[in-house]
Parts: sequence; C-alpha cells; structure tokens
Amino acid sequence: MPVKINLDGLGVIVTASSRGIGFNVARELLKRNARVVISSQNEENLKRALETLSEYGEVHAVRANLFDQRDLEKLVKEGWELLGSIDALVWNAPNVRCEPCLLHEATYIDWIEASALHTVAPGYLTTLLVQAWLERKRKGTVIYLNSVSIKEPMPPLVLADVTRAGLVQLAKSVSRTYGKHGIRAYSVLLGSFDTPGARENLRRVAEARGEPFEETWEREVLGRTPLHRTGRWEELGSLVAFLLSEEAEYMLGSTAIIDGAMTRGIDI
Repeated sequence: MPVKINLDGLGVIVTASSRGIGFNVARELLKRNARVVISSQNEENLKRALETLSEYGEVHAVRANLFDQRDLEKLVKEGWELLGSIDALVWNAPNVRCEPCLLHEATYIDWIEASALHTVAPGYLTTLLVQAWLERKRKGTVIYLNSVSIKEPMPPLVLADVTRAGLVQLAKSVSRTYGKHGIRAYSVLLGSFDTPGARENLRRVAEARGEPFEETWEREVLGRTPLHRTGRWEELGSLVAFLLSEEAEYMLGSTAIIDGAMTRGIDI
C-alpha cells in the first residue's frame, strides 16, 4: 500500500463540494486526516454530502452561494469558527449555467456569470483569507482547481476557459507577493474526471450532435488520453494533499497538470 501524506488536522475549506470534483477532493483530504468545511448553495445536496463524508473524519457544512459577496464572507467567518483556524482553501467551481454553449450563443449575462464564478469569487475569497492570515501572522495555502482546457480550449466551454485562465496568474501573484509570509498558491489543471456535471455536459453535446451519449463519451473523454480512462480520485487527492503539505513549499506559484497526457502541447 502506498503511504499517504498525513495532513494532521489541517483545516481546509473546499468550495462547491456537495458532489462531483469538490465532494471527492473533500473525501480524499478527510482520508488523509484533514479537517474540512464543505460548501454548496443546494441545501439538500449539502446535507447528503455531510452525512456521507462524516464517515471519514471531521467535516462541517456551510451553505454558500458563490455569486453572493455576503455568502463568501460568511463562508470564511463560519469556516474559521468551525475549524478553529483556516489553513487552506481548495477552490472548486460549478459549471456556468449556459454551458456547454458556443461563443455565438452566449449572452452578456452569461459572460457576467462566468466572470463572477471563475474570477471574482475565487479572487475575493483569496483576498479575505490573505487578509486573515496576515493579520493573524499565519501561513496559508490556496489551491485553485482549474482545467487543462485553458491550454487547449474546448469550444463548448469557452466562457469557463476564458474566465478561469486568470487563476494561473492569481496563484503566481499570491505566491510572489505573500510567499515571504508563508502564504502560497497553486493552480491545478484537471483533465477528465467522471462526475455528474461532466456527464450532464457531454449528454447535452451528444443530443446537439444527434449521436449516442456513449459514443460522445468514448471520443471526447476516453479517447483523448493514451490511458483510455478518466482520472482517479485517489490520484487527484494525492496531488492536492502534496501541494497542501510543506513538501511542496518550493513549488509555490506553480501550475500542476493532471490530465493523463490529454493535452498535446509542451508544458513549460
């Protein structure tokens, strides 16, 4: 059995974590002895996730709408109260509601929503946490779960691809400015993972093309990597845990890619 990194009670907020990527990352961190606050704006999903994740360790739930400034502030305030301290944020975001949609189909409001979700919300949460860490003279880590599609754009995800590309710069800026205070940030570019959201998106693409879902899944997901599979949660959990650990300190500001060689360009 491989040795897992022991996060030894690290207090972590994971956003958009009632299902899919956020939920599975939260579970993997709990398995590595982190203490976790999960969040979602859907109370029923959040309640179910809390019940399931409670089997793995100390977990709390805070209802938060990532589009609402007050909810973002509440998430930090209540997260600090529940955990005693917030040591890290793992940023995850739900899909933009219009996606999958092509550029010519996007409205002004769609662009506003994408910007709020993938730029404003993570940026403001980072501001709140950096302020708190500096005030309390504490170290802190932020991990932005991102997508390899910012390197090789996927046309039906154009809004997300454009607006979340800035998270790479945000991670670098946070690390360069506040690294001397023990505050570091990373961007993780994910390839394909089998989630309800991924399947919902691909199902809509398949319907628009008039082809069977499994055929679309085979070509657009499994066929893009030589491994011919999606990522495993254990793999993503190990990467996130490593970045949260002190062993990754000198990597501050880095962009990590976990995509099974899906992208074809040279990583520099």
